[in-house]
Amino acid sequence: MPELQLDSIDWNILGLLQADARMSNVELAKAVGLSPSPCLNRVRALEEAGYISRYVTLLDALRVGLKVSVFIQVTLERQIESALERFRGRPEVMECYLMTGDADYLIRVVVADIQVLEEFILKFLTKLPGVGNIKSSFALKQVKYQTALPLPSAAKGTPDFAGYRPSAIRDEGRGARKKRKV
Repeated sequence: MPELQLDSIDWNILGLLQADARMSNVELAKAVGLSPSPCLNRVRALEEAGYISRYVTLLDALRVGLKVSVFIQVTLERQIESALERFRGRPEVMECYLMTGDADYLIRVVVADIQVLEEFILKFLTKLPGVGNIKSSFALKQVKYQTALPLPSAAKGTPDFAGYRPSAIRDEGRGARKKRKV
């Protein structure tokens, strides 16, 4: 994938598309101060460079009958690489992280009810080779859920989050773009 040096317009495009991926190119172009053709070229470049990985529709879990959200810590008796691969294939596993600390993996599972969770744990999770311990925590209420990543404030060039590097943004005018050499 080609590496881009992002400017403030690129950051604005990313922020706007995170908020509303269904925004038309004409609306997006107007919002960032470009004509539609250069705006579409920038979006395509951001896609090709991997900044935009895909477009999705977010569903309400409760409305589709998925009422139980559980965080499960999985500790392995020994490190087995295939365990991670098996989590990826399970539709009820929404997230899976390799962790430091007491547990080897932290997974978030969303299911319709406790019986489905029990089946997942007994027929899948406990059957994985090397699983030594399973510890579950039920989410009682979702206090915050956000899919948009914290991006730098492109308009002012100031950070919105820790770890932001000012060198990641440059603003040399509306149409200026450079590819960074790898």
